[in-house]
Amino acid sequence: MTVKLALIGAGRIANVHADAIAAHSGAELVAVTDAMPAAAQALAARSGAAFRSTDEIAADNKVDGVLICTPTDTHADLIEKLARAGKHIFCEKPVDLDTLRAQQVVDIARDAGVKLMMGFNRRFDPNFAAARHAIDAGRIGAVEMVTITSRDPGAPDIAYAARSGGIFRDMTIHDLDMARFMLGEEPVAVSAHASILIEPKLREIGDYDSATVILETASGRQAVITNSRRASYGYDQRVEVHGSEGVVDVANFHENTLRVGTAEGYTSAPLMNFFMTRYVPAYAAEIAEFIASIAEDRPPSANGEDGVIALRLANACVESVENGRRVTV
Repeated sequence: MTVKLALIGAGRIANVHADAIAAHSGAELVAVTDAMPAAAQALAARSGAAFRSTDEIAADNKVDGVLICTPTDTHADLIEKLARAGKHIFCEKPVDLDTLRAQQVVDIARDAGVKLMMGFNRRFDPNFAAARHAIDAGRIGAVEMVTITSRDPGAPDIAYAARSGGIFRDMTIHDLDMARFMLGEEPVAVSAHASILIEPKLREIGDYDSATVILETASGRQAVITNSRRASYGYDQRVEVHGSEGVVDVANFHENTLRVGTAEGYTSAPLMNFFMTRYVPAYAAEIAEFIASIAEDRPPSANGEDGVIALRLANACVESVENGRRVTV
């Protein structure tokens, strides 16, 4: 079976997914659309797909699944439209900014009998996946604490930030999902702190650029997340899981593994400086998982409910910062 897919959106992440589809022997990209026709036409031309409208994609019985790679405020309506059209759906995070609306469209997809997968690509990073496998194999005993460091090289464009839902729903949401992935238990309480140390313009849209989150589970396990929109030394992505019998950690990725030692000490190559470079294998693996879920008729991992839970945690972070208190979930 060749799974026929369509892309809604033709920006940078859509181009990454188009490449992943092209490299997969069991799938074909057949259609692309975007609010900016020129971008969609360019992506369609280089990928061998057709330039179509969203309505045409929804009505085409030959399209098995659709990848939603559009701004956050369009996700829920597109999920509803495509689910009612019987299309399997892959959607970039978050589902929506409102948990009630997010749950509504997740329920619509379930009731329509279509698969809904969320773009939590870090679960599919080979290194983070290996850490989870080590935990499952009992190599560090019972999980006790998780520490996640996630820092971007620079602040986002203000126009993008204004539509993204803010740092917790746009950036931290990946780390909230990763915390759930590593903890193995659902968080029941959230404490968050945030400030503006980098980009003053974020104050105009009620956003932040520096944040710390503490998650607690019912058994007492904890996860600490630190986020920053500035890392002068590169894209900083680290995870450590401490257990009763040991520790597992995933370090940063460098541009290469060269180390030079002299009398003055050791130097190494810079860190990778962009998420699309750091997570190339993860993006390919998550699209392979979406394709496999359709071809094998099974639920995808990182599903719509995972998207709702991560959004609920992100919204709890916002509430915690605004009210200066611990929030139960």
